[in-house]
Amino acid sequence: MVVEGHLAIRRLLSSGLVVRSVLVSPRGRRLLEDDLEGHDVPTYVAEPDVIEGIVGFDLHRGALAVAARPEPVAADEVLARSEVVCVLEGVNDHENLGAVIRSAVGLGVDGLLLSPDCADPLYRRSIRVSVGWALTLPTARLSPWPAALEDLVERGWTVAACTPSPAAPPLADLVAEDPARLAVLLGAEGPGLSAGALGAADRLARIPMVAGVDSLNVAAAAAIAFSALGRAGRTRVSPPGGPRRSR
Repeated sequence: MVVEGHLAIRRLLSSGLVVRSVLVSPRGRRLLEDDLEGHDVPTYVAEPDVIEGIVGFDLHRGALAVAARPEPVAADEVLARSEVVCVLEGVNDHENLGAVIRSAVGLGVDGLLLSPDCADPLYRRSIRVSVGWALTLPTARLSPWPAALEDLVERGWTVAACTPSPAAPPLADLVAEDPARLAVLLGAEGPGLSAGALGAADRLARIPMVAGVDSLNVAAAAAIAFSALGRAGRTRVSPPGGPRRSR
């Protein structure tokens, strides 16, 4: 996988993942000098125009790393370490996915579960937008879909589907309920959640909006929901940033 930007590379170097090499501009080398100390990682320094010729585009951030992907994690492993998880269906925009991950980590969500058709959270743009947190947030694919959502409910999880439907109770009702184990379910831009996913959830939740506005960007909706749940100040069940195994 490719990690772009000195902030994300700092996260990578502290993650326990295997870093293959780093390519930086002179300025990028100065920014990462302390972080690279003690790491036996081949580091190549080149001027920005040379880096652009190597990677194929203008790398404004001046720092790029290649690392081994972590071993896949099972959904049951994520759930066992979590009290609050985010579940995404069909989110195919890598930048939206990275933004959801960044908000999830910052606002007290313990893990991320993805439908089989979601984008790759370890794609370069997802990692960059998440500021490297995609490397450390426990993440797994959830299948079969959407039957796995019904299984979560049977195992005692509250699966709350976020929807702009006026028939859905306001998000404040879910916040007041304060379920012990909560899965916040969100859909993709445009289509939102499928009928199957909505039917498998045992709660609906709506973010109140001005009349005439049909929906919010999924990353914005996720951040609002996570913040409203008020979990950011609690002790995290599985703090991100611990060592992960690489392939």
